[in-house]
Amino acid sequence: MFPAEQTLQLRALDPEDNRIETSAGIFVVEGSAFDEGLEAVAIDSWGTSSCALDAYSAGDVADLGDGETFTLNADGTYIWQGDDDQISGRAQRFFFTATIPPDFTLSNYDQVLLDEKNSEGMAKAFFNTLTVVIPATIILILIAAFAAYALAWMKFPGRALLVATVVGLLVVPLQLALIPLLTFHVGAMELLTSVMGTVDEDSKLTSVNWFGNWFGMSEGEKIAGKGYFGAWLAHTGFGLPLAIYLLRHYMVGLPRDIIENASVDGATEFQIFTKIILPLSFPALASFAIFQFLWTWNDLLVALVFLIDSSGNTTVMTKQIVELLGTRGGDWEILATSAFVSIAVPLLVFFMMQKYLVRGLLAGSVK
Repeated sequence: MFPAEQTLQLRALDPEDNRIETSAGIFVVEGSAFDEGLEAVAIDSWGTSSCALDAYSAGDVADLGDGETFTLNADGTYIWQGDDDQISGRAQRFFFTATIPPDFTLSNYDQVLLDEKNSEGMAKAFFNTLTVVIPATIILILIAAFAAYALAWMKFPGRALLVATVVGLLVVPLQLALIPLLTFHVGAMELLTSVMGTVDEDSKLTSVNWFGNWFGMSEGEKIAGKGYFGAWLAHTGFGLPLAIYLLRHYMVGLPRDIIENASVDGATEFQIFTKIILPLSFPALASFAIFQFLWTWNDLLVALVFLIDSSGNTTVMTKQIVELLGTRGGDWEILATSAFVSIAVPLLVFFMMQKYLVRGLLAGSVK
């Protein structure tokens, strides 16, 4: 546990009720920064502007111009001094940075989990994240497993070229493809909407044909460009090259005799894949599923581009944690607490599938 620095904003006492005339038209307002129920702490630095929070040290006199001064001491007491016009109207604003001694408390968890203002948002973000992570992981593993088996054991023209393409896609940065992929996705959704009926200027259906009725669409609906479907496809597409590469490498190392014997006995490729390859490849599948789950759970960039909209109904955990920081971003203790809460599910998944992770990582390392 370490001391924490916290920046607070306060105003001096109302000059109309608290100023005292000293001599020759000089008025003074005296008070304490801790009169408003704040816990008394040592003040390190302070300022009178949000652009310079640490312009002065404790005890320094700030010249506000035309003889008006403000002094803030280390114990929180302050003196605001000036003439009749200066010590009137709205009270002087000041900021100070205080060192708070370490204290063991669960108040941050109470604020994150039980505070009505935050708990509803965290709960919604939690289920939104699960809605993204689980399908994105399952879809990726299914497609990658089929593709890896085809590239490992099925002979067809162009297989070597496909393997080389998969390896080449490993070096494509995710950030490079985000905007083009989003543009393509939005265009595809608009095209799909137009196929379902007549579309107005806002891309909303004014009439629905049989195709739209088959999909359960109704007049006035619009297939949004952003949504869970786009996030699933994005995570699947960005994870496929590595998944196919690793799973193919694992499947190539499986005993050839088992597969050839099954083929001689009349098993089809699909039967070989489902009854032999998948059970033997479960450690590798589980290992990559864990990694994909963790990557998707901790993702913010793809969610911002493909999922989160202005309504806030699709906010994920990583975005909600950022919102808890506040406008100034100084509540780092809330960030640490929220991050600890957010890793609960990944830790649970890891410990449940730990043995498969180790087996999958060590597969092929020993001859």
